[in-house]
Amino acid sequence: MKRWLVELASRLLQPRMLYGYRHADGRWLAHTRVSTHTRIEHPHSLDMGDHVFVGHFTMLDASGGLAIGEGCQITNYVSILTHSSHRALRLMGRAYFNHPDPTGYVRKATRIGPYSFIGPHSVIAPGAQIGKGVLVQAYSYVSGEVPDFAIVAGQPARVVGDTRDGDRRWLEADTAARQRYEAWAGRSWRETASEADAEAALRAAYRQTTSHGDLDEQEPR
Repeated sequence: MKRWLVELASRLLQPRMLYGYRHADGRWLAHTRVSTHTRIEHPHSLDMGDHVFVGHFTMLDASGGLAIGEGCQITNYVSILTHSSHRALRLMGRAYFNHPDPTGYVRKATRIGPYSFIGPHSVIAPGAQIGKGVLVQAYSYVSGEVPDFAIVAGQPARVVGDTRDGDRRWLEADTAARQRYEAWAGRSWRETASEADAEAALRAAYRQTTSHGDLDEQEPR
């Protein structure tokens, strides 16, 4: 094959960011960018805000209901899940196929609050409730409830900091930035609690659904 054809095919097939996304309700999200190599399952159940970035080779599973708030950054190689079937497959075996209500099957709505960041290669488990202004570090496994402004890391993820600590010096120096920030985040960045107290409060608020990093938490039925 001629070199120019190879180069043309490479340019056409390589991942690209597409500007604009049509919400399930018909709204045009002009400032949202989604990769051509992102997989969105059940897009009719995806509630996504504007100014969102969804990077390459990311999986958005909206089958159980998925909400992604305004201004979120979902980076590359991320999986955001709203269902889990691995336990059902083990429990049902060959009877799982086409079963209307398989034992052990989990479907839970997942939410990511506005202006949160999900680092590369992270997994967000079914039913996770992530607050606003959260930073999920790369390679994290997140389940349960994550409080606003938490920095979480690990498998399973644990609170390791507060995004407001890094934002505060910029906000104190820039009135315009402070006004834009408070429009979505409120005035909580002004709180003067010590860093240790703030981190302790975040840790206490983070209720992990499982201590073993399983893909779901399901009571026997």
